[in-house]
Amino acid sequence: MHHAKTGSKLGRSSSHKEAMLRNMVTSVIKHERIRTTDSKAKELRKVAEKMITLGKKGSLHARRQALAVVRDKDMVGKLFGELAERYRNRAGGYTRIVKTGYRFGDNAPVSILEFISDEKKKEKAKSSRAFPK
Repeated sequence: MHHAKTGSKLGRSSSHKEAMLRNMVTSVIKHERIRTTDSKAKELRKVAEKMITLGKKGSLHARRQALAVVRDKDMVGKLFGELAERYRNRAGGYTRIVKTGYRFGDNAPVSILEFISDEKKKEKAKSSRAFPK
């Protein structure tokens, strides 16, 4: 039976899948976008959103939980500093998956997973430039 089994196997053992997702979430935090297959992006989104939520909590316990997943201490610092501040007033949905086509070698569907920028600030900046006071 397949009760209480969430997430895709991605054709890997559980330890390989966990290691891959840990490396990928570290890369997403570092570069704020990553190009990967659709199924990996969907699995990675779950982990990345949880890391942002931990960053927003800001407690020592949350930092230790993030350090258990993210491989780089500097990226945990970025997560609890810059990214937590960026999404302070956002209730969820910190990432976006944009489908970009198919990979050349095996025709696998490819996507870009990226953090959503703060569009409200951009809109305010554009509107203040468009209508000077």
